[in-house]
Amino acid sequence: MSWAVVDFLLVPAIAALVIAGIHTYLGLHVVQRGVIFVDLALAQIAVLGATVALLVPAFSNDPHGEAVYWMSLLFTFVGAGIFSFVKGHKANIPQEAVIGICYAVASAAVILAMGQTQGQSEHLKDMLVGNINAVSWEEVWKTAAIYVVIGAFHYIYRDRFLRISMDPTTAAASGISVRLWDFLFYASFGLVVTRSVAIAGVLLVFSYLVVPSVGAMLFSTRVGPRLAIGWAMAGVVSILGMYFAVVLDLPTGATIVCTFGLALIVMAVAKVLLPKRA
Repeated sequence: MSWAVVDFLLVPAIAALVIAGIHTYLGLHVVQRGVIFVDLALAQIAVLGATVALLVPAFSNDPHGEAVYWMSLLFTFVGAGIFSFVKGHKANIPQEAVIGICYAVASAAVILAMGQTQGQSEHLKDMLVGNINAVSWEEVWKTAAIYVVIGAFHYIYRDRFLRISMDPTTAAASGISVRLWDFLFYASFGLVVTRSVAIAGVLLVFSYLVVPSVGAMLFSTRVGPRLAIGWAMAGVVSILGMYFAVVLDLPTGATIVCTFGLALIVMAVAKVLLPKRA
């Protein structure tokens, strides 16, 4: 690989590693909670917010304006509130059902709203598909700064977040407000998803969220080793996926997603050959 290619891939590679770092951690919670498709739902809700913003004349119909971002974030927080409200340990409605309904309704609403926008549908499609190769250093550093703050918040309150993810009934019995902390989890998660989807697209963000955590679960039941394995997997797959995309002249995001799938197959085979768990 020439230095020109390395220079071309440097920024997207760093962006991928930044995204992988926070999403691998959040994926541990998502998989443990059994809400696998929550990021797809929140991403679709964020796109709906952006579409609504473009329909407001006062926002100047600028797809790159601050109003679009803040409206997306506002809609995401509303979604976080809905998901946390139905998460209570005594809830009668399965949370995954609510997530699925929100995803379907938001998707349909986006289709309807896109028909009313004036020439901005391509930008909104980019929010779904993503184009990680087009990311700038400014976006990378800004995104990294946001994720560091969110990561610090989760680290400080890691005990509460982990207790709720692992055993919400026991956490509630100990006096923890499950719905409050669930809202804080989904709100911070929504902030991450809104940012990541705009850079990498829904499919790639979903892969970063779920696949490393699932792969790590094959080899360990403990949080520490699962994070270490997940981060290692996400980092290696990101670099390999980008390399394959350049060599084979393929779309970067889709290639990384497929590389994740191949890596998970390899890890599953390794699990069969090495059956002992950490």
